Amino acid sequence: MTRRAWRPWGALAWFAGILFFLPVAWMVLTSLHSESDAATNPPSVLAPLTFSGYAEFFGADGGASPWPPLLNSVTASVGSTILVLLLAVPAAYALSIRPVQKWSDVLFFFLSTKMLPVVAGLLPIYLIAQYTGLLDNISFLVVLYTSMNLPIAVWLMRSFLAEIPREMLEAAALDGAGLITTLRRVVAPVAMPGIAATALICFIFSWNELLFARVLTGVVAGTAPVFLTGFVTSQGLFLAKMCAAATVVSLPVLVAGFAAQDKLVQGLSLGAVK
Repeated sequence: MTRRAWRPWGALAWFAGILFFLPVAWMVLTSLHSESDAATNPPSVLAPLTFSGYAEFFGADGGASPWPPLLNSVTASVGSTILVLLLAVPAAYALSIRPVQKWSDVLFFFLSTKMLPVVAGLLPIYLIAQYTGLLDNISFLVVLYTSMNLPIAVWLMRSFLAEIPREMLEAAALDGAGLITTLRRVVAPVAMPGIAATALICFIFSWNELLFARVLTGVVAGTAPVFLTGFVTSQGLFLAKMCAAATVVSLPVLVAGFAAQDKLVQGLSLGAVK
């Protein structure tokens, strides 16, 4: 196709990008308004800008500090992502490069764990946490998020590892490399875009998870999404303050995505073009 023929598709892509970006831009703009200006209908776009919402979010008015929930989210998200990668890479290696017997049944089993609605497993998981004394415990969230993201990570990593040339693995075997050495020096460097994409997706899923964190945590292990729900009170909705909090909570995901954008694009498109 000629360059002129691609122009409508380029314009459509820009339109879709702007359309998806508008809610984020509106959230940031609302966070820079006062509560009275943010609550007007229709909203006052040209209202004076202020950082009072961010000051209140960080406890300038004597409110609850956001740092414990943010640190809990970092611990749960980073810890579960590391555990997922440590488990998913060897599992994907066994299912792609060194396939085990009935590997397709194994993959279907991983996929079947995502067919159950999340809310259906809420009660038994709550009872397990209650009987084991792990309610309001950040370690339980790490294990829970690991089990939730592991099936997705195995499926993603298997598609990435299947693209590694077998000649490289055979050469490593001829040089006497064992399994750990092969994974560390051959598989990991080649599959790094896929690993980065998988890690970012698992991090985002863990960071944004609300249902289990809302039910299984309280004062000690509450995460950032749970902290955001505290801005919806019986006194009303503090829109500017909530938008400021949502902007701050979204920053780690945006920074991680921006830092790994090249790896993410390579990983998600790995194997798409032959």
